[in-house]
Amino acid sequence: MALSPNLRGSLFMAVSMAAFTMNDSITKLMSSQMNFGEVMLVRGLFAIVLIGALALHQGAIRPLRTLFVKPVALRVVGEVGGTVAFLAAISHLPLANTSAIMQSLPLTITLGAAVALREPVGWRRWLAIGAGFVGVLIIVRPGVAGFNQFSLLALVSVAFCSVRDLATKRIPTHIPSLFITFLTTITVTTAGAVILFPLGGWTQPSARSVGLLALSAVLVLTGYQCVIMALRSGDISAIAPFRYTALLWALLLGYLVFGDVPDSMMVLGASIIVLSGLYAFYRERIRHREVAASASGLPPDGL
Repeated sequence: MALSPNLRGSLFMAVSMAAFTMNDSITKLMSSQMNFGEVMLVRGLFAIVLIGALALHQGAIRPLRTLFVKPVALRVVGEVGGTVAFLAAISHLPLANTSAIMQSLPLTITLGAAVALREPVGWRRWLAIGAGFVGVLIIVRPGVAGFNQFSLLALVSVAFCSVRDLATKRIPTHIPSLFITFLTTITVTTAGAVILFPLGGWTQPSARSVGLLALSAVLVLTGYQCVIMALRSGDISAIAPFRYTALLWALLLGYLVFGDVPDSMMVLGASIIVLSGLYAFYRERIRHREVAASASGLPPDGL
């Protein structure tokens, strides 16, 4: 039986989140053996070869001056800043905690779109954004005994990633997505080389470490491609909630690989973030229905 577009897209999104979370697990594991600048460099070299070959095969290569197109440059800055802050955080935080904080990204993008792009946001979605940030505060726990300053780096990563995603919306459509990914990979890899020595210099990796970082690059490429296929398969409002499966993978891999057991406050905060995000997705879907119905002269329910 053929899968519906939304179901197929949802499966692609779930596979993408699994790939990204397994990549995060490898990155966290390697960060105990080398500094994260070296992780960015070695993993990035593999990714450049893989993504470059794919971009060349699909005819997606464009002049390097594309990097100086303002939205592209802003996206690259957001990606580099988000990657550095995320790797610094994940090196010192449980995988599930970092993943839970990152799940607030859709809410911060909605906030950024309302402030920077003047997109309309109703009072219900404003409440969802507020509730999501309460969930983040419960996980971060500023000013109490369970506070970990590296949680702030995860929040910095969310801010940079929001800039990245908002800038992506402004990139001209004639620039292929794959080439943007290729440019981003080159700049992130270069950033890893730049911060390598300030973070402690080069550590000779074992063959096993190199193999794991190569696998990490494959997982990143798999994740990106699955996201693209997911978003092209069905309705974004139906597919986007499946990005929260990343938190389930983070809980599972955090326990199996690192022995991390989340405490009750982390579970509570993560639950609030996920529920807030799901409600925001729901309200966005309702809003699009109302706009479409208004444009067609039909009431919102289509009757």
